[in-house]
Amino acid sequence: MTKPIKTSVAHRLNTVLERFLPEQRLFLRSDTDTRFIRLTSSTQAVALTGSALVVGWAIIATAVLLMDSIGAGNIREQAKREQAIYQARLNDLAAQRDMRAEEAAAAQERFNAALDQISTMQSQLLTSEDRRREMETGISVVQSILRRTIKERDAATAEKDTLLASVESGAIANPEQAAEGEIANAVEFLTTALETTAAERDDATQDAALARDEAQALAFERQLLLDRNDKIFTQLEEAVTVSVAPLDKMFRSAGLPPEQLISTIRKGYSGQGGPTAQLRFSTKGGPFAAENQRANNILQGLDRMNIYRIASEKAPFAIPVKASFRFTSGFGPRWGRMHNGTDFAAPYGTPIYATADGVVTHAGWQSGYGNLVKIQHEFGIETRYAHQSRIRVKVGQRVSRGQRIGDMGSTGRSTGVHLHYEVRVGGKPVNPMTYIKAANDVF
Repeated sequence: MTKPIKTSVAHRLNTVLERFLPEQRLFLRSDTDTRFIRLTSSTQAVALTGSALVVGWAIIATAVLLMDSIGAGNIREQAKREQAIYQARLNDLAAQRDMRAEEAAAAQERFNAALDQISTMQSQLLTSEDRRREMETGISVVQSILRRTIKERDAATAEKDTLLASVESGAIANPEQAAEGEIANAVEFLTTALETTAAERDDATQDAALARDEAQALAFERQLLLDRNDKIFTQLEEAVTVSVAPLDKMFRSAGLPPEQLISTIRKGYSGQGGPTAQLRFSTKGGPFAAENQRANNILQGLDRMNIYRIASEKAPFAIPVKASFRFTSGFGPRWGRMHNGTDFAAPYGTPIYATADGVVTHAGWQSGYGNLVKIQHEFGIETRYAHQSRIRVKVGQRVSRGQRIGDMGSTGRSTGVHLHYEVRVGGKPVNPMTYIKAANDVF
């Protein structure tokens, strides 16, 4: 019963197909024989269906490829635009860094010149102080002589008056015979003493007037020097403030507490003396106490700036690649796993540089990292440079910031030529861009 039904359905299907696809025959003729191939309706239907499927698949595949190509082209253009923007930003940062370096050098030169001026002015002030004391001593001596001379004059005048009174009262029986010569001598002596005393008094008065004038001139000159010192101190204070503030902000942004950092650097650089030692004045009157404090504050600010400069060389604020590059992967989760660093892509063999001063603790192969260099820095910071094609340092070697330590490659677990750069603090990975971005406004 089932077989006749299937036959009937097949017959009807063949009938419909013969209506649209009649049976065809292909004749193949040779020299001796003629053959033909019979193409039934069902065979033609299967061939057309297969052809349609192949054409549809080709259309769909072509469309997918075109869409992928268009999308890839947009991504490449976007990557090129981002690279151009980043390159422009790097150029601006380099220009700003050079400008800051020039400003720091100019500030240092101004500070050295100001120190020379302060030393010169200090010497002049001390000399003026000595001259003033000498003048005061001279005036005191002149006044003492003047007082002594006046006393002698008064005594001589009193003696003359006494003798004249004796002569006039007749106390001497025969004055012309007994004491004429003595009185004449006394009068002459008194006259000479009075003239000498008057001359000394006039000289002392003139010397005192000259001393007062010179003291006033010295006081005016000293005031001018103090005003000039105040202007110099003000300029130095402003220069120190402008130079220290960006460095302080940079270290705070990088998570390095400035006071702890300064304490650590001072332990390694504990020598004292030299041009930045505290100033001490030895004037008895103490008029330079305020200036002494201002000078010491400026020197402390310069010392802080110098410590920041040393610390900036020991913390990884630099970029490990100086040539043209692009970021291919940042710090954070990637493909379900944690990516502990930042990837810099550039041509094979691109130089790789240390981002801070330190000591090489590893220089060789490590699983996953390939050729790897580890550098231990101050403040418990370690940097790692992975996938290198060539390592140019050895374990135990001390390297400086900006020193070449290897070449970029694709060793280890890598999909292409790039540098995998890590920063670890206390053994824990942190985002390297935290340090690089913190230094954008300084270097």
